[in-house]
Amino acid sequence: MTPFDTKTRLLDAAESLFSNHGFAGTSMRTITTMANANLAAANYHFGHKEDLLRAVLERRLLPLNQIRNQRIDKVIADAAAANRRPGAEDLLRAFIEPTMALRHSESGSTEFVLMIGRSLTAADPAVRDRFLELTRPLIKKLHQALCLALPQLPAELLFTRLFFTMGAMGHCLCFAGITHLFGIDTGCDHPNEDRLAQNLISFVTSGLEAPC
Repeated sequence: MTPFDTKTRLLDAAESLFSNHGFAGTSMRTITTMANANLAAANYHFGHKEDLLRAVLERRLLPLNQIRNQRIDKVIADAAAANRRPGAEDLLRAFIEPTMALRHSESGSTEFVLMIGRSLTAADPAVRDRFLELTRPLIKKLHQALCLALPQLPAELLFTRLFFTMGAMGHCLCFAGITHLFGIDTGCDHPNEDRLAQNLISFVTSGLEAPC
């Protein structure tokens, strides 16, 4: 058994347990038991539980942020090359499509999404604060780009609408495919991911571009 295997198992176990029981409700001993590892191995790879949490978040968020940053940069560069403003819908697509794809991108990604969703409403701020720390620069970049795209709208209003956009996206990530719980039969409890993303982009673009 290699150290890499042990580290991966610890990350997988922590991700699952944080998703189902919260950060505060999960002990390092519970994580090591699920990962079939010992506390010494956990301390060697991660030190404290807070460091393990950071590693869990960085494992998925850093690659995702790289994709989103690159796509936003491309939208801005293409617009500059064409001597025009970046399109708001193009910027939102650059942000939303990779995020929506995360949910089913690989094993464990659904639990990661649920862990983030849980953290934004839970009393324990640990996951929320680390998540925001990792995503804040990207959100600032997107907001600045949207200000370039829609100069007729106040920056404060654009951020409020971007905040609404992130809420709608988070709702889709965490609750897509549960319309039956509302007693509504849409004939599609498991919507196509691409179609869901496109519907979301169309919806939030209209709200973002609406006059003051």
